[in-house]
Amino acid sequence: MNNDELVVRQQQLLAHSARLRLVLADQAQVLQRPLAMIDQARGGLQWIYRNPQWPLGVLALSVLVRPRRAMVWGGRLWWAWKAYRQTQHWLAKQPIRRQLP
Repeated sequence: MNNDELVVRQQQLLAHSARLRLVLADQAQVLQRPLAMIDQARGGLQWIYRNPQWPLGVLALSVLVRPRRAMVWGGRLWWAWKAYRQTQHWLAKQPIRRQLP
């Protein structure tokens, strides 16, 4: 290949790359909304970590106003937490299975 052919090939590759970037940007629009929701949830959790007094205040208020309901939900959350931890422990003990080609 001479220099002119290499320049033409480089221009073709650059044009193809630009088209692929446009296609990727168009296809990424589908992910924009779910990723924005994830970012918003993450921001909310960060706020809770920085300001723990507000969730604790809401929890204390709910215990004072409706103690029975708070106990029921506390039991459900405790059960869910234990099930989550037990599942994590169980999954950690599972052997890794390799798929055959």
